[in-house]
Amino acid sequence: MNILQTLYHELISFLGIAQLIAVCKTGNYKVLLTLNGLFTVISPLIPLLLLLEVARALFYKRFKIEDYKMPFLIFVANRFISRFIAIAAVAFCIGVLGKYALFPTSLKWYWCLYGYVVWEFSHFIYHYLGHKVRLFWCLHAPHHAPQQMNLSVTYAHFFLEAPYADVIRTSICILMGVNPPLLFIIMFIDGTWGAFIHVGENLLKDGRLGFLNSIILTPSHHRVHHARNPLYMDTNFCNLLNIWDKVFGTFQHEKQDLKIEYGISREMNPNNFLDVYFGECYCLWKDIRKAPGIKNKLLYIIMPPGWSHTGDHKTARVVKKAFLEQTQQPALSTAYSAEDRFQGG
Repeated sequence: MNILQTLYHELISFLGIAQLIAVCKTGNYKVLLTLNGLFTVISPLIPLLLLLEVARALFYKRFKIEDYKMPFLIFVANRFISRFIAIAAVAFCIGVLGKYALFPTSLKWYWCLYGYVVWEFSHFIYHYLGHKVRLFWCLHAPHHAPQQMNLSVTYAHFFLEAPYADVIRTSICILMGVNPPLLFIIMFIDGTWGAFIHVGENLLKDGRLGFLNSIILTPSHHRVHHARNPLYMDTNFCNLLNIWDKVFGTFQHEKQDLKIEYGISREMNPNNFLDVYFGECYCLWKDIRKAPGIKNKLLYIIMPPGWSHTGDHKTARVVKKAFLEQTQQPALSTAYSAEDRFQGG
């Protein structure tokens, strides 16, 4: 019976309906008119869309178990490993840094707009470092390992990535004056949208979302971010507002004539949990072990993925530059130069 109860609680937790069930039991539906009530109603949206995505794939006979197996296994593993770590990290940053905030803010609309711009900046910083620092890439790589895009990918993360991400994002926001209530509202909105932009073609064939594609980051942009095509590498780090990608030269639209290839660039077995989850950590350990001298060992930890002490670098920047030179696209080379300046040449 305890096993069945545990499975039941895990299921309703995954579906995001625990609070809805509680409301139905009490019969106090007025609570749904509050801000927390709104969150209660919206929370099941992504799991519902995931189930709909799977149902459509089954109906049209496009369902492949391997497209969902690895994200599901990672989700299950993380439920046991890191359930409370991220929450503790956020609480710690708020408690320690709150007194150093530049100025106080409130829930007025202009502070909400300010807070979201600051949040996107903090998200850009965390996400950029996740691609440009080898140690952080080890935490982020499992999210990029799936070779198909669908809503289950949003659950595929290394268990330490959420605490690392939340320490960076929360610290920046709190220091910039984003107060905790406003921060939690932004986190909820951004988390919901951040999950939605992983929607696959089984549910949303064209992820551009019409006119919104020129205003915000859409599923199309995030599909580009998950691509291993040289042109698409290390682009679209923001989540909803594309302002910081445009400022730092990392913004990239999906091109009609370039089919997206999902996954990471190293050879790996996408159906092997250990390879997906720990593969980058193992590769980093091998590079550190064979590197001569302490300096080179440390550089492997902090330099971008693909950096080599031999000088034979295969970083995303090097691969993209070679691709642009080979295809002779002057316009794209100009765009690359802007990103290159941001990355330090």
